[in-house]
Amino acid sequence: MNRRYPILLAIFLSLSLAACAAIRDSNAPVQTGLATGVGGQPGSCPVTQPPDPPYAPPPSYSSPEEGAFWYGSDALWTMLPLDGTWRGLPFSDNGYTQKTFWWQQGYDWQADPQPDLTVTGKRLDASAPPLLASGATNGYNPDLGSFMLVGVDIPTEGCWEITGQAGDQSLSFIVWVEP
Repeated sequence: MNRRYPILLAIFLSLSLAACAAIRDSNAPVQTGLATGVGGQPGSCPVTQPPDPPYAPPPSYSSPEEGAFWYGSDALWTMLPLDGTWRGLPFSDNGYTQKTFWWQQGYDWQADPQPDLTVTGKRLDASAPPLLASGATNGYNPDLGSFMLVGVDIPTEGCWEITGQAGDQSLSFIVWVEP
C-alpha cells in the first residue's frame, strides 16, 4: 500500500495541474462566452462579450450605461449587457419586447428621422419564428448623442443572434433572452 501512495499522489498532482491550466486558459479574453439559462441552468449560448481592446466611439459620446459595453465600430455600433443577457423584458402576444439602440459616426437624428436601418434575428439554440422588428426611427439624448432606434419582439426565450444592417454596414451580436 505504501508503494501506491506516490503513484496516486503523482496522478492527483498531474490532474490538478491540468485543471489549473484549463481554468487559466478559460480566463483569456474572448468574443463569446456561455450564458446562464433560465433557472440558473448553464446554457450553450455564445453570448457576445466585450472586445479586448474595448471599442470606444468618437469622443462626443459618453460611456455606456452601467453594466453595459459598446460593441461594433465607427461604421455601426450598439450597446450590450456585460453578462450577455436580456432579462425582465415586457412580454406580449408577440413575445419579449426590447428596444435596440444603434449608432453610426456622423449620423444626425434631425437630418435623418427615418434611418436606413433594418434589424433581423434568429434563434440559435432551437427552432423558433424570427423576431419581429419595427421600422427604424431617430433619437437623441445628451448622454447618448444621435442614435437610431428599433423595437424588436423576440418570440421566445433562448439564444438569439441579432443583426443590424444600415446601408452597406452590418453588425451582429448574440444575446441570451430570459424572462
